[in-house]
Formats: sequence, structure tokens, C-alpha cells
Amino acid sequence: MENLKTSFGKSKVRQSQKTKMVQDVFTKVTDKYDLMNNLMSFGAHRIWKKKLIQLMNIQSNDYIIDVGSGTGDITNLIHKNHSAASIISIDLNFNMLKYGKEKENYISNNIFWINCNAENLPFNNNTFDKYIISFCLRNITLVDNALQEARRVLKPGGSFYCLEFSTPVSPFINGIYNFYKSKIIPLIGEQVANNKEAYKYLEESISQFPNQGTLL
Repeated sequence: MENLKTSFGKSKVRQSQKTKMVQDVFTKVTDKYDLMNNLMSFGAHRIWKKKLIQLMNIQSNDYIIDVGSGTGDITNLIHKNHSAASIISIDLNFNMLKYGKEKENYISNNIFWINCNAENLPFNNNTFDKYIISFCLRNITLVDNALQEARRVLKPGGSFYCLEFSTPVSPFINGIYNFYKSKIIPLIGEQVANNKEAYKYLEESISQFPNQGTLL
């Protein structure tokens, strides 16, 4: 198992290395993460996340897990619009989780912040009504394990939601997209977050991720 390889961007690394390498990337950019998301997407990521929440049809008694919650955008957005729903917000990166918990200045009995791995969730079978993973699945070392865990912790009839970068259907748009994420995003990362390599990894991890049909 020690010598099995996986992708870290376009590089091949041992599976045992990838998790720490990914966490190091996010630890280094935590304080600039929200700003970079706004700049890179021209603010559109907020529209995508609001649309996701609308699609979920959240009920007041829903028990929701937000996996790879990062700085807490999805968790906090759900709480603002559906304060009666209970949310477990998890992330493997303690810095990101702490930042997400502290950036919204309120205390809620319906939000719980837990530092754990999506590949091995500390919850019983059939626990959650809804499972969300946004811009995280491509960073996981053993994706199949994470998906099996998602199925395990969801109640029968529960819903799985994945928000992720993928491949534009139009070849023309895809060409522009590829140029932007390979040339412009690392440059923004260098100038704003002082970390070109972290945003080079972002571009490469998107490029290596399966397209919509394959993921489905």
C-alpha cells in the first residue's frame, strides 16, 4: 500500500504523501482563501453556492453534513437561510475549519465544527438527510472511500450534492477556461496570496478531475 501512487495535480506521489501535501497547500493560503475565491471567480462562486442551497430544498428538521467545508461558506449560508436545520461542518484542515467557525460572529446550537477526514467519518450509518461536498472531492486521496462513506452516513433516500469544477461542454468556452486556469489563476495566486504553487496545484487538480459524465 505504501508504494501505491495517486495524483497530486499533474505529479504522481505516494498515497501516503498526498493528504499531507494537500493540507499544506490549504494551510498556507487560509487567510487569503476567501479573497482568492472572489477574485478568481469574479464573485460567481457566491452565486453557485446560493443556487446549490436553493436546489437542496432544505427542511427545518434536516440533519446536514458539509464535507470539506473550508472557510464555512456553505455552512454559514445554510444557517442564514435555514436556521432550524442542523449542520455538521467537517474539514481535515484545522486552520480552515477554525477560520470558518470564527469568520461569522455568531454562536449557534445547530452548527457543529469537526476536524476529521472524509475518507473515515466518525458518524453512525444512516445519520444524515443531506451530504454536501463542495470544491473538495478532487483533493481527497481515496475518492472511492469518501464516496462509500457518503453513502454509508446518508439515510435511506438521503441526497448527495457535489459542487465541483468540471469541463465546459463548448470547445470554445473550454479553450478560454483552460487558458484562464492555467495562466491567469497561478498569476493571481502569486500576486495576491504570494503562493503561485498553491494555485498551480488548483489548476492541475481541476484538469485531472473526471468530467461530469465520468463522475456521475
